[in-house]
Amino acid sequence: MTNGADSIIATALDQGIEVCFANPGTTEMPLVAALDRAPRMRPVLALHETVCTGAADGYARVAGKPALTLLHLGPGLANGAANLHNARRAVSPVVNLVGEHATWHKSADAPLAMDIEGLARTFSAWVGTAASADDMGRLAAEAVAIAKGRRAIATLIAPHDLQAIEVEARSFSPPRYAGPSVDFAMIEAAATALRQPKAALYLGGAGLFGVGLERAGRVAAATGCTLIAPSSYNRLEVGRGLPTIHRLPYFATAAQAYLDGFTHVVGCGVDRPVSFFGWPGEPSRYLEGREGVIWLSGLHEDALPFLDALVQALDAKEPIARYDAEMAQMPSGGPLTAETLVEVLAVGLPEDAILIPTAVTTGFAFAAHAGRARPHTQLALTGGAIGMGPSLAVGAAIGAPGRKIVNLEADGSGAYALQAFWTQAREGLDVTTIICHNRVYKILQIELERAGLAIGEASKHLTELDRPALDWTGLARSLGLEAEKVDDVAGFAAALERGLATPGPYLIEAMI
Repeated sequence: MTNGADSIIATALDQGIEVCFANPGTTEMPLVAALDRAPRMRPVLALHETVCTGAADGYARVAGKPALTLLHLGPGLANGAANLHNARRAVSPVVNLVGEHATWHKSADAPLAMDIEGLARTFSAWVGTAASADDMGRLAAEAVAIAKGRRAIATLIAPHDLQAIEVEARSFSPPRYAGPSVDFAMIEAAATALRQPKAALYLGGAGLFGVGLERAGRVAAATGCTLIAPSSYNRLEVGRGLPTIHRLPYFATAAQAYLDGFTHVVGCGVDRPVSFFGWPGEPSRYLEGREGVIWLSGLHEDALPFLDALVQALDAKEPIARYDAEMAQMPSGGPLTAETLVEVLAVGLPEDAILIPTAVTTGFAFAAHAGRARPHTQLALTGGAIGMGPSLAVGAAIGAPGRKIVNLEADGSGAYALQAFWTQAREGLDVTTIICHNRVYKILQIELERAGLAIGEASKHLTELDRPALDWTGLARSLGLEAEKVDDVAGFAAALERGLATPGPYLIEAMI
């Protein structure tokens, strides 16, 4: 015999899930015991739930399949909500397992009780609460099917008493979800539009990596159109020899002006672009009311069938349009700045590395050099909830073993989830973290300036991080990482080489 918790874990394994990012509590102990009996499921402990959820997002982006998170009641799910918001925006498949009080104890309104379903619905495409132990395997199969089929978040709530009740061991057949339907008349219209002199193909999802990017490159070669990626994306392959991708500018005025330069825009695997924030006098929806705009598929639809159809409609057999810029060159020396840091990184980044550029100051700067670097994958901040970089790196390292992970992180956002470094050390993950230490929330100061607001004493107090300044080298070492501090180009170049040569986690505190 088996119990409800065993049924959940066994079903997840049957459906190809192999990793569980966990921060469990009392109500999840039967699930923890079930993991003891399921050695094929890799349990990864995090010291905070936001690390679990960010890691599950990173894992899904590179592995192409869901991981489990195991979270403690409503407050544990709430702690992980920011990175689940990011995962939803990244259309990352994630399955949350959340413990609940025993069915007979819920009416007592114990201190940890809350509306778990209500919270979960804010970022989940599917929420289910087991009403019996026999429900658990069936609901687990449904949750995994939703996560895979709809590339979404599914949250299964498991009452404590039902986890421990014995049930008959059995297999469950998950529901299947049909892929998107391609409108071939729309494909012909898009092909005609992309042949125009000033046309752009705006891409997201699977159109930015692997086979999808190759197909997009063929479309660009056949038509001369410009390939554009959003300023935020779940996964992007970029570098010398890959199709040329231009990033949509982050700031609204610049993004609007850029798109206004195209007479025709075709969208595929992405939602219509909007500004991050609404400022008076600036646009919210860049393509609203325009002619010459054709949308083949949205972010939650697989871009591949539409790109395949475009290739066929265009008879796109030409060689792929590729980056032809010269290889990035090492700066000559001097003090470390945002610009010299990214120049060194563009030279030193290994081929097939996974770069997580969540630092605002240097992340934007690196985008201008990415096409001159060796081919690599980038995972970006999708939902705007900062601080996910170190957690995303945990999942990426586990989802893509053998690939070097580089997290280009800011001191402000990095402080959101220092606990991720402990998990990196514990699991021996091959992650090199670059902390760009400028001692301010730079993006907030930029936004104050854009709004025409003077930076006064209160503004300084709420945007400066130098009283006291964080000792990142000391913090990293206390969490089990090798670490060093640098402040010039030569020092950073040497530190980057050491970090990339170190098989476990390594942190470089870059004073810029």
